[in-house]
Amino acid sequence: MSRIRKGLLAAATLLASGAASAQQPAPAPAAGQGQPQGPISVDLVGVEQDWVKVCGQADPQTTACYTVRDFGPKADQPIMAFQVFDQKGATDKLVRVLLPLGLQLKPGFRISVDSSPFESGGYEVCFQAGCFAEAKLKSSLVDSMKKGQQVTLVVKNAGGAEVTLKVPLAGFGKAYDGPATDPKVLEEQQKKLQAELEKKAAEMRKQQLPQQAAPTAPAPAPASPAPARK
Repeated sequence: MSRIRKGLLAAATLLASGAASAQQPAPAPAAGQGQPQGPISVDLVGVEQDWVKVCGQADPQTTACYTVRDFGPKADQPIMAFQVFDQKGATDKLVRVLLPLGLQLKPGFRISVDSSPFESGGYEVCFQAGCFAEAKLKSSLVDSMKKGQQVTLVVKNAGGAEVTLKVPLAGFGKAYDGPATDPKVLEEQQKKLQAELEKKAAEMRKQQLPQQAAPTAPAPAPASPAPARK
């Protein structure tokens, strides 16, 4: 997840109002400052080319897999990671989301697939890069994700406004039901993506540097006064 750390930190500006941290409740508006801002809706796009399935041994008898993809408002601006875990024999499926700082923790988050009723989830732990939130979903809801169009996540920012994050599901079902990605191939893909993001970030910084002002011509010297007549 290190490749989205910078994006998660930058996302606090996009999703949060004020300088309050994710651990703090939203401050009440001062007199004369009006009401909290209205709801925010963000349509996300995938950072990687597609979803990726990763598998490993949870214990000697159990294999656990998760299907993951990073998302952002633009492909070069990742702000969150979305993971769906599948452990054989488990009744429920675990959805884990890495969200940026600047969000209220107490209300947790709500998740829906297309027009399905919302399910609730809560935050588990926060780091400098962001916060992990989890929800246990019925297998039937994850099955609907494989054929669905969009996952909707609803959170609250530090100002108390609802933030709706819309995650596209194109390609999720194929990756979820398909074979696991070779770890070496996955590592190469991540290195390539990291290099591309760093290159774009460097280009953006270069474009934002103020152009040096052209040197101004020196002001003309004042004319010498004419000699006084005798």
